[in-house]
Amino acid sequence: MSDSDPRTSRTGRPRSTEADAAILEATRASLVDLGWSKLTMGDVATRAGVAKTTLYRRWAGKNELVVDAVAVLFDELELPDRGSLAADVQGVVLQFAALLERPETRTALMAVVAESTRDESLRMRIRDSIVERQKRLVLEGRRRAQQRGELPVETDAVVANRTADLIFDVIAGAVVHRLLVSAEPVDTDWARQFTLLLLSGLGPGAMERRPGS
Repeated sequence: MSDSDPRTSRTGRPRSTEADAAILEATRASLVDLGWSKLTMGDVATRAGVAKTTLYRRWAGKNELVVDAVAVLFDELELPDRGSLAADVQGVVLQFAALLERPETRTALMAVVAESTRDESLRMRIRDSIVERQKRLVLEGRRRAQQRGELPVETDAVVANRTADLIFDVIAGAVVHRLLVSAEPVDTDWARQFTLLLLSGLGPGAMERRPGS
């Protein structure tokens, strides 16, 4: 195995999946208990039961570590085929809301977002590691909807990318604002109403098959 293999650390040693998971879990626990300002690499290492040098072989510093700790939570989001675009959207909204209601997700996300307002490199890392990765859900949902005839196929790649960005922003922004800013619940009724409002702007085909119909 060469040093360029992504499964190796900076020193060429194989990375342990179990150690990575323990470190990221310890990072989220530290954020809940201590908050951003008091969290240190040493505290995370102690909680994870690893040497501090182990952390620095994997992450350059606290910013990178915390973003990765948040990103793996969002990687849990899935988009099973529920039979219609409306059902798919409603399902992922409720799944996203349930993720945000977990204390570790809520605390970690709010911490990195707040810190990113003062740190451009951190903001870019959030975009690359969380936002761009989770746009996969929008792309997959749109592809299915186009195959079902619920949405038109966009032949202009630039327009298609802009539309995907906008859909992601609307869904993520609405759910985050509802839960973390307004402190209101995202329940089945809210998710249904939000979905209908969203799809009314995407075209008549998207409205033809609604959740539960």
